[in-house]
Amino acid sequence: MAFLADNIGTFVRPAAGRRAALFRERPLNTLTRWALGSVWAIKKGGVAGLGGLARVGLEELMAPDFALPDPEAALAHPPGLAGIVHDLSVETLVAAYSCGLFPFSHLPPLKWWSPPSRAVLFFEDHHFSRTIRAKMREPRYTVTFDRDFEGVIVACAGRRAGRWPLTWITPRIMRAYADLFDAGYAHSFEVWNKAGELVGGGYGVAVGASFSGESQFSLENNTSKIGLTALNYHLARWGYHFDDGKINTPTTHAMGFREIPRTDYLSRLSRAVAAPGKNGRWQVEADLPEIANWQLRPSCGH
Repeated sequence: MAFLADNIGTFVRPAAGRRAALFRERPLNTLTRWALGSVWAIKKGGVAGLGGLARVGLEELMAPDFALPDPEAALAHPPGLAGIVHDLSVETLVAAYSCGLFPFSHLPPLKWWSPPSRAVLFFEDHHFSRTIRAKMREPRYTVTFDRDFEGVIVACAGRRAGRWPLTWITPRIMRAYADLFDAGYAHSFEVWNKAGELVGGGYGVAVGASFSGESQFSLENNTSKIGLTALNYHLARWGYHFDDGKINTPTTHAMGFREIPRTDYLSRLSRAVAAPGKNGRWQVEADLPEIANWQLRPSCGH
């Protein structure tokens, strides 16, 4: 998606002005997103879930309910649909992540989801290949946390080689998660090359000792894996219970994420949210060569 982003990683401007410049989508791009989102939904079997979506929409129309839905009462078709999003305030998003809900949709209206299974990384299961370890030992990249949240979320919404130019990370979503970042709940990891260019990264939401990843990007091979490994090293070090990847992908599966049933996830989430997390802006506490030697130990959440 062609969001307006100039010199990501080096673009300096007061936060409000920078966000106004970056968090934009041209009308033509919005129409393109809706068209591709419709095709994507059909391709992924979305037609089978139209009945459930229509029922949820009708219920909202007849009796709008601004309370968060019950994550355990999510529909089977489409899998995990729990309700319609009315509010993306910091308070609502924190409450949603605390009970296992997250917003997602390529097409309006924005919806709450609670999938029947969740891809979760318990840190003793974390795996990274010899190739990644070798790259981390080379002086090629530097990883930071919370240095360029705006640049990361815009890059996550950008075009990916070999993929449809489709994103759910709209300007509305960008603004909502930037507010979460300002409030200390959203965090980013950034991977910089020797030239000081932002070439990989991702962001997610931390509540208590739980962390839910939202999106990642790579502009050079394996940079998101390097950044995610650095993030998971620190999450384990800080006593987080798990890294919630939501839906498993080939990348997360290879790194050790595994699916657990929703009931199991919600039980673990309840304990994690009640535990202390890492407050304030996050900072890297180990360099990449040290992280490359990470010896995994059982996490407190497994």
